[in-house]
Amino acid sequence: MALDTSWYTEEWAGQGAAISLKIRDKVHDEQSTYQRIEIYETETFGTLMTLDGLVMVTDRDNFVYHEMMSHPALFTHPDPRRVLVIGGGDCGTLHEVLKHPTVELAEQVELDERVTRASEKFFPELCESNNDRRARLHFADGIQWVADAPPGTYDVIIVDSTDPVGPAAGLFSETFYQNCFRALRPRGIVVGQSESPLFHADLIRSMQRSLKAAGFGEAATLFFPQCTYPSGWWSATMGGKNITLANFRNSDTAAGMFATRYYNQPIHAAALASPEFLRHPEK
Repeated sequence: MALDTSWYTEEWAGQGAAISLKIRDKVHDEQSTYQRIEIYETETFGTLMTLDGLVMVTDRDNFVYHEMMSHPALFTHPDPRRVLVIGGGDCGTLHEVLKHPTVELAEQVELDERVTRASEKFFPELCESNNDRRARLHFADGIQWVADAPPGTYDVIIVDSTDPVGPAAGLFSETFYQNCFRALRPRGIVVGQSESPLFHADLIRSMQRSLKAAGFGEAATLFFPQCTYPSGWWSATMGGKNITLANFRNSDTAAGMFATRYYNQPIHAAALASPEFLRHPEK
């Protein structure tokens, strides 16, 4: 990350590219136990949070990510009642999960409490559901939480993690997915952010292989734009436990059960279409 008097710049490692956002002010800077948390006010993207110098969330485009991390999986499940969010410290994904009327319990397990507390102050709209009676916030190791979960605890597990380095690396492992498989009920779904299709195609393929090796009968990747993340193109990869991931509750999505800004029925269907270079890596 480079910062001059008016621009925040994140260089995308190994890609010869970067993103820059014009800033007005830095309003928060702290070193937590786990990472450096910085918050800026930008000219055109609203509030920006970075973790260890990498863009995590902005006011302007976070809705795309949070909606696509939550609604496709929850609308694919026939009756999602118990949901686990691993990571997701800004609470935006939790907020989207709790829009689903069938959800009876949504537990969020975030390692760094300071990310959530900073979000409550600087991104209050993302934290509007933190006091929902169905929400439970835990500040703990998500990998260990899933390992300790009794069999058949959850219907959907959402892995809203940072990049697969450091403490988050274990969230992309076959062992973790095996524990997710055990913690899920029949017809359960796990979904995790899977980086840029353009920059990290090997990671997506590896996640799909690991999910299937862990016992998931199907793996499918969703694709969506995310202009402040590396390449501007992002993905989330699902694993299904005895469920067909290509099928989702069309009538519910078409009915518009609640307000969204990006997600809808046609977007869901289109997001499942894979580009040729991922379908046929030899090309």
